[in-house]
Amino acid sequence: GDLRFVIQLIEYIYQFWRNYQRCSVIYLGKKSKSELVNFIDKDTEFNRILLSFYRNLQETALGRTNKIYRQLRAGTNAAITLREKKNLIPKAYESLKGAMFIDSVLLHSPLLLHPNTNKREGHFEEVFENPIPNLRLNNNDFYFYPAKIGTLLAFVYFHKDFVFSGISLSNIFEPATTEDLAVTKPDIIITFGVKDEKDDMVFYNDTENDVVVAKLSYNPKLEYFGYMKKIMLTCYNVAMMNKGNLPIHGAMVNVYFRNGTKRGVVFMGDSGAGKSEIIEEITNLGGQEIDNIDVIFDDMGVFRISDSGNVVAQGTEIGAFVRLDDLDRSLPYQAMDRSIFMNPESTTNARVIIPVTDYKTVSSDHEVDYFLYANNYEPKEGVQLYDKVHDAKDIFIEGKRMAKGTTHEKGITHSFFANPFGPLQQEDKARKLIDEFWNVLDDTKVDVGEVYT
Repeated sequence: GDLRFVIQLIEYIYQFWRNYQRCSVIYLGKKSKSELVNFIDKDTEFNRILLSFYRNLQETALGRTNKIYRQLRAGTNAAITLREKKNLIPKAYESLKGAMFIDSVLLHSPLLLHPNTNKREGHFEEVFENPIPNLRLNNNDFYFYPAKIGTLLAFVYFHKDFVFSGISLSNIFEPATTEDLAVTKPDIIITFGVKDEKDDMVFYNDTENDVVVAKLSYNPKLEYFGYMKKIMLTCYNVAMMNKGNLPIHGAMVNVYFRNGTKRGVVFMGDSGAGKSEIIEEITNLGGQEIDNIDVIFDDMGVFRISDSGNVVAQGTEIGAFVRLDDLDRSLPYQAMDRSIFMNPESTTNARVIIPVTDYKTVSSDHEVDYFLYANNYEPKEGVQLYDKVHDAKDIFIEGKRMAKGTTHEKGITHSFFANPFGPLQQEDKARKLIDEFWNVLDDTKVDVGEVYT
């Protein structure tokens, strides 16, 4: 009986340890790249030591060797290396200059995370006074991921309690290299999880330094990855509107047909409008005629007017943060060995972050042939195109949808231009851009309409 209790106790302690999300953090000097190999070796060694320690105890108590061995990750779920790097942060943000950059990320995928919240609540608010001047962040508490969001560069400083959100960024945003940082000024600066006793989720358009900054005060709910992702995209949208471009909350695909033709199709709609599902449906319906489909963006992109006067689109992310229950069952499992799952056992809004495309595809210009509003509230099928492009404009601006419960909303809702991430907060600026882009869509004969999802 006592021995049985000891065996159970060993098992219980091991399970207790493994229930934690575990990340090793290695601080590097300014030395050569050869340390990268050591960092992987060190992590492998740590995993080996812990597994053999548990196994020796367990087999000693058992009085025999096991017949089945499961090589679980006993040590860490992930590891990061940090180092200082030269960067071009504006003078006004000098206090952030010495922060430690994430240099490399090691993921033991599939990574299973269990954040306490699995919904995003509330909106990000624009403020008109800089929320982070002279902010000093302790290097022991804050890490920093340099993210490429489309063609822009974002410096994302996050509190170590949200390290797994920070690590998850590596599946969705291309990291900037040491070379990029030495020559590129950041367009966006985000401080995530600042312990200032406030409840801020704010952004500020610093036109003087040509940078959009954001601050999210420390709050346990920020563990849900949606907060990190959407504040980054909000800042991106504001920065892009500053440059005269129009943010699009939606998805874009290039459909390549067997006969050699290509069509760029953009679907617009707020969260849960059916954008990801419609992409899958094209694949299912296209059958033999489609050669392949490239996903350009899955959540947020931007329209700009090319040198030749056409509307072209760019994407933002190399990965997708999608609901498990909305996808073709096979999709998350095809990329499963490199995925990050969030609350996969949950029946509401279980999510997965999957790598989808490469950075070159995302950051290039793509011709727009069809621009369709994802209508999930009328029981119709197919696509309706409008003879007069301007007749469709109000549908896009009204931003109507049937909410799916992935945020705090329910029932039929409206959000300006289906985009609560920038255009909603800066409506006047967005309306001017919408008018300008609609004229170009009309002049260049882009097909505009609705797709019933």
